[in-house]
Amino acid sequence: MRLIPLVLVSILLTACGGEEFQDLRDFVKDSGKDMRGKIPPPPEVRPYEPFAYNNEASLPDPFKPRKPALRGGRAGVNQPDLDRPKEELEEFPLEGLKMVGYLSQNKIGYALIRAPDGKVRRVKAGNYIGMNFGLIKEVTDTEVKIKEAVQDSAGDWSDRESSLQLLE
Repeated sequence: MRLIPLVLVSILLTACGGEEFQDLRDFVKDSGKDMRGKIPPPPEVRPYEPFAYNNEASLPDPFKPRKPALRGGRAGVNQPDLDRPKEELEEFPLEGLKMVGYLSQNKIGYALIRAPDGKVRRVKAGNYIGMNFGLIKEVTDTEVKIKEAVQDSAGDWSDRESSLQLLE
C-alpha cells in the first residue's frame, strides 16, 4: 500500500518533464553562437622625436619668464606706492576680513570690519585693506568696494576689483 503513492508521484513527475519549453532552451543555448566581440586595433604608436633647442634661433628661452608688451609703453604704470606706511588691516588677507556693520557720520560712510584677530575696526573710502594694496574706493550700507594692485610673474602690476559683502 505504501508503494502506490510513491509510484503515483514518480509518474506525475515524469509527466511534467515534457518537451514543452525545449524551443526556449534551444534558443538560449544557440543565441550566443554567432556573436563575436570586435575590439578596434590599438592606435599606432609613433616614436618619440626629441626637440633640439638651439638658442641661436628666434625662439624665446623657455626657462626665462616672458614679459608681455607693456600697455602705454611705461614700466610700473599701476605700481602702488611701496613707501607709504601700512595701515592696520593690511596685515590680513582680504579673505579673512568680514564686513559686520555700517555707520554714517557727518555724511561719510564707514564700514565695520572684523579681522581674524577678532577685533572690529572702522574704515572709510581712501583707507587700505588686505595684503594686495587694496584701496577702498566706496563704502555703502551693504558692501565695501576695493581696488587691489597685484603683481604678475613678469613683475607688472595690474588692478583687480574686489568687494566685501555685509554679513547678515
